[in-house]
Amino acid sequence: MSASYQLDNSSNGKFHFVLKAGNTQTILTSQMYVDKSSALNGIASVQANCADNKLYEAMDSKNGKFYFNLKAPNHQVIGTSQMYTTAQSREKGIQSVKENGACEIISDNT
Repeated sequence: MSASYQLDNSSNGKFHFVLKAGNTQTILTSQMYVDKSSALNGIASVQANCADNKLYEAMDSKNGKFYFNLKAPNHQVIGTSQMYTTAQSREKGIQSVKENGACEIISDNT
């Protein structure tokens, strides 16, 4: 199975997407967008920027878990990872976004 983006709308009418690896695991989750076109622009931004190492921000949470943000060149957060138990797992998550983020498959569930 190939990596893909899943575009959904929430109960409050906003839109968001997730990037799923080929094994269907969610590797990046977007913010909420007011309209569908903005969410699609967010996907395009991930596709365009996922290979750039300097756009990843590795973070440590207050509860001792690890995560990362992928930022656009304008420093806005495009997507956030899940929480990982180790920094090494977080690095594997970043690598997975780099490998899968350029995929062009979008499942529109809106």
